[in-house]
Amino acid sequence: MNMKEPFERVVAVHGALVLRVCRAVLGVHTDADDAWSETFLAAMRAYPGLAEEANVEAWLVTIAHRKAIDVTRARRRSPLPVGEVPDEATAIGHPDGSDLDLWAAVKALPEKQRQSVAYHYLGGLPYDVVAGLLGGTPAAARRAAADGVRQLRAHYERVDAREGEGR
Repeated sequence: MNMKEPFERVVAVHGALVLRVCRAVLGVHTDADDAWSETFLAAMRAYPGLAEEANVEAWLVTIAHRKAIDVTRARRRSPLPVGEVPDEATAIGHPDGSDLDLWAAVKALPEKQRQSVAYHYLGGLPYDVVAGLLGGTPAAARRAAADGVRQLRAHYERVDAREGEGR
């Protein structure tokens, strides 16, 4: 008989991936940490009923997508919070200093492109699953991801050209 791994192991193995996806969809310095927490709370409740042969990674990214949508909806209804600086920040899923330009470029993509890039390239999901998450066809998800990657490449070509002029 095949046994599912303990839920703590699921969090340890997939936690950073889910956080990267949440941050790619919602932004690095936003409510992505809350979406991550909500994802794993919901997953913990549903995990006992998950089939043993299920793709846990895809299942978690699907839950994260729905939680990100919930966070986006809640943002629209809530005033901007004024928070305190936490005692200690986590480095899990945060870009290092050299990646800040990439995160800004990803954030600037149109929503469908940003989500398609995040779910396919960061989440590792096939286009049929991305299409199921975003609505539409696998071809549309592939096109949105390709357009997003093309825009990111063009952004970096412009950055490289500007840096080359300063030499």
